[in-house]
Amino acid sequence: MTELLHITERALWEAARESGTYEMSTRGRTLREVGFIHSSLRHQLPPVARALYGADPGPTELVVLVIDSDRLNVPVRYEPADPGAQKLPHIYGPLPVSAVVDVEPWRP
Repeated sequence: MTELLHITERALWEAARESGTYEMSTRGRTLREVGFIHSSLRHQLPPVARALYGADPGPTELVVLVIDSDRLNVPVRYEPADPGAQKLPHIYGPLPVSAVVDVEPWRP
């Protein structure tokens, strides 16, 4: 198992639990708009979270989805966000809630 992480708003995760799949790519953008779901490895999460939400996300409660890559039925590709940047895991399809093995509170 490779542990993949995705930071999101708790309300979006709760809605996904009801529908059975999570389909947000990143803050304010859907899988359909972007083509994949952004994720990260554990050591990549802090800078990704800062880039997306800053030091203080305000009243929005953020959580980290811990994803078991072995439970995914869609491809994961490691790609740089920008040419020459470090490679981040991108999930190319809906994330089944059954692939999420833990939900952690995000504390910047």
